[in-house]
Amino acid sequence: MHAMSEPTLSARQTFTRLWPTISPFRLGLVVAGIALIVNAAIDPFMLTLLKSLLDDVMGRRHAGMLLWMPLVIIGLILIRGVSGYISGYCISWVSGKVVMSLRRRLFSHMMGMPVAFFDQQSTGTLLSRISYDCEQVASASSGSLVTVVREGASILGLFVMMFYYSWQLSLILLVLAPVVSLAIRLVSRRFRRISRNMQDTMGLVTSHAEQMLKGHKEVLMFGGQRVETERFGQVSNRMRRQGMKMVSATALSDPLIQLIASFALAFVLYAASFPSVMTTLTAGTLSAVFSAMLMLMRPLKSLTSVNAQFQRGMAACQTLFAILDTEQEKDEGTRVIGRAAGHIAFRNVSFTYPGSETPALNAINIDIPAGKTVALVGRSGSGKSTLASLLTRFYDIDSGEILLDGHDLRDYTLASLREQMALVSQHVHLFNDTIANNIAYARRDLFSRAAVEQAAQMAHAMEFINKMENGLDTMIGENGDYTLASLREQMALVSQHVHLFNDTIANNIAYARRDLFSRAAVEQAAQMAHAMEFINKMENGLDTMIGENGVLLSGGQRQRIAIARALLRDSPVLILDEATSALDTGSERAIQSALETLQQNRTTLIIAHRLSTIEKADEILLIEEGRIVERGSHQQLLQQNGAYARLYQMQFSQASPLPE
Repeated sequence: MHAMSEPTLSARQTFTRLWPTISPFRLGLVVAGIALIVNAAIDPFMLTLLKSLLDDVMGRRHAGMLLWMPLVIIGLILIRGVSGYISGYCISWVSGKVVMSLRRRLFSHMMGMPVAFFDQQSTGTLLSRISYDCEQVASASSGSLVTVVREGASILGLFVMMFYYSWQLSLILLVLAPVVSLAIRLVSRRFRRISRNMQDTMGLVTSHAEQMLKGHKEVLMFGGQRVETERFGQVSNRMRRQGMKMVSATALSDPLIQLIASFALAFVLYAASFPSVMTTLTAGTLSAVFSAMLMLMRPLKSLTSVNAQFQRGMAACQTLFAILDTEQEKDEGTRVIGRAAGHIAFRNVSFTYPGSETPALNAINIDIPAGKTVALVGRSGSGKSTLASLLTRFYDIDSGEILLDGHDLRDYTLASLREQMALVSQHVHLFNDTIANNIAYARRDLFSRAAVEQAAQMAHAMEFINKMENGLDTMIGENGDYTLASLREQMALVSQHVHLFNDTIANNIAYARRDLFSRAAVEQAAQMAHAMEFINKMENGLDTMIGENGVLLSGGQRQRIAIARALLRDSPVLILDEATSALDTGSERAIQSALETLQQNRTTLIIAHRLSTIEKADEILLIEEGRIVERGSHQQLLQQNGAYARLYQMQFSQASPLPE
């Protein structure tokens, strides 16, 4: 299971865990702390001047003090301004560094999470964790820290001054200190609970907005504006209610603390009326002590108010740590291989998706000799794509074993295993980059421009790339749907749901391999994918930017870019999961020819609904409800006149004589 654990740490434990992230920047904290203490010391010093003014100047003992006291006051104000600037700058610098460090750590950890984790978490919630929650941490580590240190130093300085002038009156305030501390502690618990609810609700708001933005065409087509507006209104109202609870708790805590403090002040004035106390007080002393007590109200109120902000930050830290504590994808293999021969074997493999009771695969046995092609057919949900996910170890099997060249997949390191495979799947991610960079992803320095264009050409992608203003360098937009697979160093993804990154065509083809693929290699891959036919018609060719998620490309054009990316990998194992499903008949024939060339001397697993695309497979497996019910060549299965033959007859009897 990869569900995130519920945060149970206290605020102190949470901050203790956050400290290693803050400690590398402690020099900034030290400078800020010194500046804050200097800033806080101004108030007690000003009250000392007030006492001297009343006792000495007004008492005519040192009337000359009036000559230099204005200069001292101006100097103190200047010191306060400079120290305030230094503390504010240093604290903001530290908080910015902390937030950047947390975000990078969180992002890196998410990239190491298994596919099952992303199946259980909405994209909107995870985006909220990276953006909103990290900003809450920034508030806790900047504004809250400034307030705590400055106001804490102010309270300490005022108490020291008060005890120096009248320990009897000051002692009264210490008696009430535990009451104030208890009130703040009780309020803190409510703040933290509300803050956690606000973060969860913000994740829902982000998730609903994301779903509407991604499915806006369906919303418009099916008239779902009212439904989506109501849904978003409900979660937005939940966020508003949580916000009002926070405001209510804050508004209640402020007068509560002030009420407790007012009782203390009243009692101090009453105690000062006792003859035994009055004989120890001068007018200046009483004014200074009483003024200090009044000045304590401001830092006490600030500490109470900042408590809500601090608790929001700590609650945000807890949600971030919950993700960081979630186990990453296991990579316990030690075997590293340069290039596999490609012999694949499934031996009595069974698998059930997490949270499901029905097995997706049951006792599957398949042997694919190196260089051979095996096709999987069957209804949607029969388990065909699950086999591809198990082969790439997006999921681990429950029982049995999967072998590559006689070794269990779990014996290989994940990087080495996925280096051997090019996955052409139903869920393709192309990056927010150019076409060329997507084709040569992560190997751009190895593949030339020509290689990228050749890959695009072979995938019939150049037909549309050439029509674009910037060709392969067209930006194709960003897409929040990409999974761990699309981030894998070794994977190429091509599907009927193509995901292109907001970058140039060349960068999409060379995705994650820009440093390994030369420009010529990228162009060659585009050419082989039949992509150069449209890329050459674009003004910037492979350097054409193609918009968010390839919005400037048609479905078939996007798919050819993804196929070019797979062609560029030159992996010994090829997985084709509905690779040509989004293409018209003409493009499919052209790409089918390119894919047949690509399949030569490669072990190929084809998952298809169109039986016309798998007739040349060495073996065809018909899967129903996670089991292999028929197997053989195309002709053998037709002669058996079983389920495959009926499926074949149904497809071709319904085929339209008109071009697609």
